Amino acid sequence: MQKTLPADSVGLVTPQTLHFDQPLELDCGRQLSNYDLVYETYGELNAERSNAVLICHALSGDHHAAGYHSPEDRKPGWWETAVGPGKPIDTNRFFVVCSNNLGGCNGSTGPASINPATGRPYGADFPIVTVHDWVRSQARLADALGIERWAAVVGGSLGGMQALQWAVDYPDRLAHAVVIAAAPKLSAQNIAFNEVARQAILSDRDFHDGRYLEHGTAPHRGLALARMLGHITYLSDDAMRAKFGRDLRQTNGKPTFSFDVDFEVESYLRYQGRRFVEHFDANTYLLMTKALDYFDPAAPYSHDLSAALARTEASFLVVSFTSDWRFSPARSREIVRALLDVDKNVTYSEVEASQGHDAFLMNIPAYFDVFSAYMGRVARGVGA
Repeated sequence: MQKTLPADSVGLVTPQTLHFDQPLELDCGRQLSNYDLVYETYGELNAERSNAVLICHALSGDHHAAGYHSPEDRKPGWWETAVGPGKPIDTNRFFVVCSNNLGGCNGSTGPASINPATGRPYGADFPIVTVHDWVRSQARLADALGIERWAAVVGGSLGGMQALQWAVDYPDRLAHAVVIAAAPKLSAQNIAFNEVARQAILSDRDFHDGRYLEHGTAPHRGLALARMLGHITYLSDDAMRAKFGRDLRQTNGKPTFSFDVDFEVESYLRYQGRRFVEHFDANTYLLMTKALDYFDPAAPYSHDLSAALARTEASFLVVSFTSDWRFSPARSREIVRALLDVDKNVTYSEVEASQGHDAFLMNIPAYFDVFSAYMGRVARGVGA
């Protein structure tokens, strides 16, 4: 059914694809001889080409950050809350770009793409990619779009890590870095969560060593379990208690004394798992979690984060959420301290919020007040 689109939405958007024939050398020692990047844009690029903002997506995100793909589309982009006219990333003032990362499963070259060397899907043969690799591919996208310098590079979670990597790798190509609900590198606990998720996929009998597409199947059970585990880490204990408590699904309020679904939270997690496997690729999930694990921009600088950030030229906004235990405020403060140690311009906000890691996706007034005020400063800096 066709619906009237909200006035503060960017409206109908169409993904675009750029093909690159120049080989991309990867951190793993391999290369992609050619590749595609799918991206969307919102707003208008000004005459000076100075008002461009790059949005970097998180683990399960893609290029569709805002708007709708058709009048009948019931699901807007993943950051519809923050991107659009009058929103923190105001498309009346900015030209916004969001691309699907390499290794993704929504149009950019990834494991489900055809390997030109074999004529079959890459599958497990697709190379491991890193945040550094993504940033280099995004820099090539910027070149192709004629954008020499971003007004800001913005992201939450894994997207925030990309914004941080951008500031280190291309210090003269962005004026501001907005790093939300992120960390300078993963803790051992976070790597452990990712490994359990990967093992759920790898041990699924339908995985077929990553070549499941050639077998006409997919490791849906393993991917659903991986998503269920991940989803638990994105929510806080308070948020889960408020949403589900210990409520039973049975109308008579009595347990079934079985291994079927008894509690509302069990039903919710199973639903999230089932829905996720309908649109996400298992090999991509493996790649994205490995990119998270390997992220460490300080590693080339003797693991000194201040030394890595000393070469940055951007101003920073760093935001954390009190209930985010996956990437706690302490991890954001590590970034802030390292920036202050080398006299960089940084604004920090620790937002009181009960929603956990997923808070970065939500319109929380205190968070959006800070976000909007900072992006207003970015806009004024480019005369937008």
